[in-house]
Amino acid sequence: MAFWDSLRQNKSPHFDSGSAASNSIELTKRHPVVSLTKQGATTGNLRVNLSWRMRSSDFGGRSQRGSLLRHPSKMFQPDVVQAHTQGVVNVDLDLGCLYELEDGTKGVVQPLGHFLGGLNEAPYVQLSGDDRFGSPSGETLFVNLDHRDEIKRLLVFVYIYDQTPAFDRTHAVVTLYPSNGPRIEIQLDERHPQARSCAVFSIEKVKGDMVVRREVKFVYGFQAELDRLYGWGLQWGRGYKSKI
Repeated sequence: MAFWDSLRQNKSPHFDSGSAASNSIELTKRHPVVSLTKQGATTGNLRVNLSWRMRSSDFGGRSQRGSLLRHPSKMFQPDVVQAHTQGVVNVDLDLGCLYELEDGTKGVVQPLGHFLGGLNEAPYVQLSGDDRFGSPSGETLFVNLDHRDEIKRLLVFVYIYDQTPAFDRTHAVVTLYPSNGPRIEIQLDERHPQARSCAVFSIEKVKGDMVVRREVKFVYGFQAELDRLYGWGLQWGRGYKSKI
């Protein structure tokens, strides 16, 4: 049998049960919900990571072909690295979380204004810091699910800080790492050139289950617009980041 005939007869790849593909769940428009309760992941810390890179298509066309002619070694450099090195200083995506506790307390955890939250005290959500350069580690948010009974709902969002390109210039991924079970991935790969913020996912209790729901709703404003969309009812003012 010819090599190409073999490929045609095996169109669907097969993975071993221990492969990386089996250790992740991607939330999509068709499958937007997963239960943390059903996979036994409602205790310990839920880690939420945001990472991003520039879209390689932004560096294509004549400019890239000319660059390859001048520097042929770049032909063997992966697209992710090329995009990252050329766009790393231009993008500043921030990870944030709107929270509402069972006692009615509402607020936000985000780098802007240095509202970094707390893990072992209310709101039981804490941001690890502010990654301004799209490093491989990205930004990380922790949710202490040992206090799940005190948490009513959470909305995790991503926004673009002032003076930076919009979402259509980046490819961002938000990954949840529960205490048990597979990681959960949400791709922010839709083209929204003018959008400044995106509600990525929510966590709330549904009939006794703690449920993660994919939102991926882009808005043209900032946190105040997300607030209005989801009915949080907070008062918003202008915020600034501290200088590095």
